[in-house]
Amino acid sequence: MHQCSLFILTLLCVSVKDISGSWEEWWTYDGISGPGFWGLINPQWSMCNKGRRQSPVNIEPDKLLFDPWLRDIQFDKHKVSGVLQNTGQSLVFRVEKDSKHQVNISGGPLSYRYQFEEIYFHYGMEDNRGSEHQIDHHTFPGEIQLYGFNKELYHNMSEAQHKSQGIVGISLMVQVGEPFNADFRLITSAFNKVTYRGASFPIKHLPLSSLLPNTQQYLTYEGSTTHPGCWETAVWIIFNKPIYISKQEMYALRQLMQGSQLTPKAPLGNNARPVQPLHHRTVRTNINFNKQGLQGSNNCPDMYRNMHYTAVESSDDLISVSASDPTLKMTSIEPPTNEETNSTTTSNPVAQGTQLAVQKR
Repeated sequence: MHQCSLFILTLLCVSVKDISGSWEEWWTYDGISGPGFWGLINPQWSMCNKGRRQSPVNIEPDKLLFDPWLRDIQFDKHKVSGVLQNTGQSLVFRVEKDSKHQVNISGGPLSYRYQFEEIYFHYGMEDNRGSEHQIDHHTFPGEIQLYGFNKELYHNMSEAQHKSQGIVGISLMVQVGEPFNADFRLITSAFNKVTYRGASFPIKHLPLSSLLPNTQQYLTYEGSTTHPGCWETAVWIIFNKPIYISKQEMYALRQLMQGSQLTPKAPLGNNARPVQPLHHRTVRTNINFNKQGLQGSNNCPDMYRNMHYTAVESSDDLISVSASDPTLKMTSIEPPTNEETNSTTTSNPVAQGTQLAVQKR
């Protein structure tokens, strides 16, 4: 009986070891191994179910706080080389470890320099879904996330993802349209090379900074990685302009599969974690939504114009600022004039009576 018990215990240990070794391989975005079960699959991923600072989130207009001390985001101009891989859960680009030139990310809300490490591609099988973060409950066709680790305090991503201030996540919303970025094609042209799980393709001399949208406006908050184990060590930066991918490139992206060529399984798309509760976290921005025209002198009380977030048809901004006449109702929104755009004040950093809308195309 004693020998039988030892034999059963040995089998259990071997089984647990085998399962733990495959955890990274079989978590998914749906079913019994989907986001609702990540924290139960692996005890080390418990934050996925128990965390209070999880990502992604929906950006709510009444939670935005203008922070005049937020700086511009800085990216090194170095080119990077790495490997684009279909992991079965996502399409991921990882930079070469022995690269001579690494790209550092600094500025903005960051107190340290972060070394760029990888890119995750999240996208939907239809244009009305795909991004992980949402703007006023609006979902974009896709979202590209650039991850870096705190190189001043930690040695690598594996160490940093468990530590305070360990990770930065840069979020780029993706719209379907005609792109004007030849450098982005270094990645999109390789989509058909990584159709099946485990497939990889080398990408050389990628100028990371040129992939970014032409803006220094952004939103930022404290959150987590959006894949297991959901470590709450990430500073998120969401740029206020999207990047573009053509219909043909999006079609090629949607041909990627979760499985091998013999058993392709389901498409790789729809790989977005649901939005998580904000739990009273502050979402800061460097977008000065208090730009407004003032009448009278500073010595007298004034009737400030109501400021609104609104859709601007001629702009690519995710969040736009415009002013309306104070005598009009909140629903009567007009685009800003040049005079209104150029006048600024930072006397009250909290948005008053703001509402958020998404840029429509």
